[in-house]
Amino acid sequence: QYEYNCILLLSPCKLLPSSQGLHERRNRLSVCSKICYAIGGAPYQITGCALGFFLQIYLLDVAQLDPFYASIILFVGRAWDAVTDPTVGFLVSRTPWTRFGRMLPWIALSTPLAVLAYFLVWYVPPFEDGKVIWYLFFYCLFQTLQTCFHVPYSALTMFISSEQKERDSATAYRMTVEVLGTVVGTAIQGQIVGMANAPCLPGPADLLALGNTSASHGINDTEHGISLDHTKVAYMIASGVICLIYIICAIVVFCGVREQKGKHCGFQSEPMSFFQGIRLVMGHGPYAKLVMVFLFTSLGFMLLEGNFALFCSYTLGFRNDFQNILLVIMLSATLAIPFWQWFLTRFGKKTAVYVGTLSVVPFMILVVCVRSNLIVTYIVSFAAGVGVAAAFLLPWSMLPDVVDDFQVQNPDSTGHEALFYSFYVFFTKFASGVSLGISTLSLDFAGYITRGCSQPEAVDLTLKLLVSAAPIALILIGLGILYSYPIDEERRQGNRKLLQEQRDNEADSETDSTELANMV
Repeated sequence: QYEYNCILLLSPCKLLPSSQGLHERRNRLSVCSKICYAIGGAPYQITGCALGFFLQIYLLDVAQLDPFYASIILFVGRAWDAVTDPTVGFLVSRTPWTRFGRMLPWIALSTPLAVLAYFLVWYVPPFEDGKVIWYLFFYCLFQTLQTCFHVPYSALTMFISSEQKERDSATAYRMTVEVLGTVVGTAIQGQIVGMANAPCLPGPADLLALGNTSASHGINDTEHGISLDHTKVAYMIASGVICLIYIICAIVVFCGVREQKGKHCGFQSEPMSFFQGIRLVMGHGPYAKLVMVFLFTSLGFMLLEGNFALFCSYTLGFRNDFQNILLVIMLSATLAIPFWQWFLTRFGKKTAVYVGTLSVVPFMILVVCVRSNLIVTYIVSFAAGVGVAAAFLLPWSMLPDVVDDFQVQNPDSTGHEALFYSFYVFFTKFASGVSLGISTLSLDFAGYITRGCSQPEAVDLTLKLLVSAAPIALILIGLGILYSYPIDEERRQGNRKLLQEQRDNEADSETDSTELANMV
């Protein structure tokens, strides 16, 4: 992904030769084009939030799968998704030019099947024996088709204009839409599903502790007309709304964005094999270190994200409020974006990543230490959202700097943007698969009770470890690796200057050649 930092790069303007000024005006993007491009970032964020926060609890409490099988679905699905990213990135880099461009046909053709597969992920089939295969197949299918949308869309950044300033501006619009997409995804899924929570079932411990009061409380929701069937319908309605948004966004991108074919946006290097591409991107030292940083920090935050709904429902006891707590976190993260933009430009990217990521650690500790109190939980969640925004957004801001560094050191090897972005996304999804698989399997070993009104103490302890101790350890490992990351602000600005000079010289040469041809 060509993410999040471009709007933060403030460079002084300089006077341009008239030919270069004409070249810039000719490649300037309209506000409408930038908005249409930015809207394409919403589907990935909306579906990602819905799946990340709710799929685990859906498989356990609504589809009523055994935790062991749920862990297999979550791990295999995300691992498969991770493998498809570099594969699709390689295929995109070999795609011939069409009259619609290279990237846009991928977006258009993958969308119809992707929304169908997404809808069926949230459908409970009317049979028991093949449930695991059903969810595994459609989850993997959706991840594959979404990759066919998102990898070309991420690389499309480099093809909407030959001017760096215009691409930076378009990325600013995209960042805004993607952040709003996380809020929309959490709100749609959470609020619709929250109105029809599946009733819990009292276990033997509940009946012994509270007698008939507990039993009557366990069926209270059903007496008020809310049953498990209502919860299933609520998940389908939420997925249908998200599918509609997905289709609208794809249509807007396809109809509103014009992919440019030109020297500055095309693939200039000779085609290479898939494994040559792997060696190329992973052989660049700064990229390999940044990938390791992002792998560990993402793994930590994915553990938190995947288990927070269960933690709120069972450990804290806020079964009917967890969706609102999640929404508070995402709203807080959205409001914190301008602050982190200012902080990044003021103190530099590396410092911003350290401060932003570490800022969420105290709240990870606090949320498991304080007694169950809804008001305190809301306050802690709002404060934690500020750190979550930095932890998710700031590492992405460093990726374009690595790509620029690679281009400066390898000026004759160009057009590999899709590979860089796809491998970066690969490690994000790999971390997600590992975290979800391990956490769900851990709950199985701890004795998780499906739809239970309460859980054994071992499950409560496991959930506390999964949302606090384990993420903190992984975050600290990632930040330790970040210490050796070599691209500082001075090197970053130097690379930008060299690349801009190369583009200016190429633009002048192109204009001179055109004028000479016209004179002849």
